[in-house]
Formats: sequence, C-alpha cells, structure tokens
Amino acid sequence: MRGHNWRWWFHAIHRDVGYLCAGLVLIYAISGIAVNHVADWNPSYSTTRVQSNVGPVPHGEDVDDALAREVLGRLSSSPDYLALFQPGPHELRILRENHSIDVRLDTGEVAQEFVARRPGLYQVNFLHLNHGKELWTWVADGFAVLLIVLAVTGMFLLKGKNGFLGRGLWIAGAGLVVPLFFYWFYA
Repeated sequence: MRGHNWRWWFHAIHRDVGYLCAGLVLIYAISGIAVNHVADWNPSYSTTRVQSNVGPVPHGEDVDDALAREVLGRLSSSPDYLALFQPGPHELRILRENHSIDVRLDTGEVAQEFVARRPGLYQVNFLHLNHGKELWTWVADGFAVLLIVLAVTGMFLLKGKNGFLGRGLWIAGAGLVVPLFFYWFYA
C-alpha cells in the first residue's frame, strides 16, 4: 500500500514544501548576493551626485533660513528643508529628505547628493535583513524550518548508489566541509 511507504511521503512532502519555498528562496538568494557585496555598493539605495555652481553667496558668520532659501532659490528648488548647518566658515549643508546639498559659499560650488531606493532590491533586502521584525520574524523562522524539512527529506528521496548512503553522503559532507573550512580560514 502506497500510504505506508515513507519514501513516497518524503517525495510528496519534499515536492510541496519545495513549491511553497520557491518564492522565498528566490527572495533570499537575490538579496543574499546583493548584500554580500555591500563593501562595493549599497544594495538598497542608489546615490546620484550632481555638481554645479550658483555663484558666490554673500553670508555672515551664522547660517540662517534666509541663506538656505537664497541657495535653494538659485538652484531653482523648493524652499523646504529638514535641517541646515555650517561645517566650516564658508560652507553650508542643507539636508532634505533623501537629498543633501553642500555649498561652498565663497565660490558658489554646489555638490548635491540624491538618494533613492533601488526598486525590487530595497524590498527583498528589507525582508532578508528582517527590518520589519514582528510578524516577519515568524515567517522567516517558519521558512528556516521548511528548509530543514527540505534538507532532511531530500537526503532520502533516492536509494542505491545515487541515494544518501551512496554518493549523497559525500556530497552532503562536502556541503558541511565548505562552511567549516571558511570558518576555520577566517577565525
């Protein structure tokens, strides 16, 4: 009878859990590649830098709202901002949402930096790095348990020389040796 064959059940469980996990595997894999290279780029945000010159801006010792509005007007930009400060005697930094403006007041040199979310990558990195916390933590833990189920059932799907006690033991062993080697190498 088919219901008593544990290998048949492992096939069914492995297949259905695999389908259930496919989307999450893709999210974690794509995000994993992106965040592995965080030293080379920001995987969640893109930054655009723009250089320009608005001409010398007359100023006193202290920065104030009028000075910020003068610079923003010369940039043909809306006058709203979140904060401003003076990093040096002839410098002004204006902070806006996802946008910073650094002005050299005596020369008028302007360096702007615009920050934007990377479409798709921001969202998968948000989930992968568990920034949502709360309910997503339970979803991620459930996914981890399902990956354990996939690993265990997958080891026993085949029998004979291609099964776990044949070549599967060697391949599974290699899967354990690789992370242990790198831990030993970096520790």
